[in-house]
Amino acid sequence: MNRLKIGVRLEALGLPLRPALAEANRLGIPGVRVDAAGDLSPNRLSETGRREFSHLLRSYKLELIALGCPLRRGLDAAEDQQPRIEHVRKVMTLSFDLGPRVVIVEAGRVPGEGEDERGRLLTESLTALAAHGDRVGATLALETGLESGEALNAYLSRFDSGALAANLDPANLLMHGFDPYASARALNRRVVRVDAKDARVVGASRTAQEVPLGHGDIDWMQFLGVLEEIEYRGWLTIDREGDAAAGVAFLHRLTG
Repeated sequence: MNRLKIGVRLEALGLPLRPALAEANRLGIPGVRVDAAGDLSPNRLSETGRREFSHLLRSYKLELIALGCPLRRGLDAAEDQQPRIEHVRKVMTLSFDLGPRVVIVEAGRVPGEGEDERGRLLTESLTALAAHGDRVGATLALETGLESGEALNAYLSRFDSGALAANLDPANLLMHGFDPYASARALNRRVVRVDAKDARVVGASRTAQEVPLGHGDIDWMQFLGVLEEIEYRGWLTIDREGDAAAGVAFLHRLTG
């Protein structure tokens, strides 16, 4: 378990870029995930800007572990589908240029056996993006939560590509009524990144909400044991505003 590495989603620190990098360094966090948006979007980050950003990361002794790709609509939406696919392609290329070669995206709900129109659009989008990922050497990791890990794994098995994977979010799975441990086992080697997020079931309605790391219903010793079982050796990324310092301390207690 102590081979897992702790990272943070930079936007969760609630600071501008340079102060956020300095804060990650101060907290002893070796890796950061950033969103490819604003000044770091592929259309605004020139070749010189990419070199300068890489140098900035090195100056704070930080490794870029993934790019997030925020989308206004999922890859299963018909409106502006082609521009959306092209944007994700550019972010995937940017992730290769900057080093992590992993892009995390909320793609939309995967279809079941009877594929509807949204499912057809999602499959069409991912087919195009998988082909691009295979060409440039980048992986598109789909956020978990809208379906079980078993369902996501079955869907990804349809694609003849090594460029599609999963970003495992145990809190998101729990909040949507799915078992995070079973989902991790089902996805197995498809898991390329893991979010260190927690959730708790509350009230008579049994709905779940996100809570600070270590304060929810996820049994982290069990969850880390499952990650060990599937031989995951990657990053645990803290992604909750105001939770970074406490989250780092919590994970150090478990993994150290």
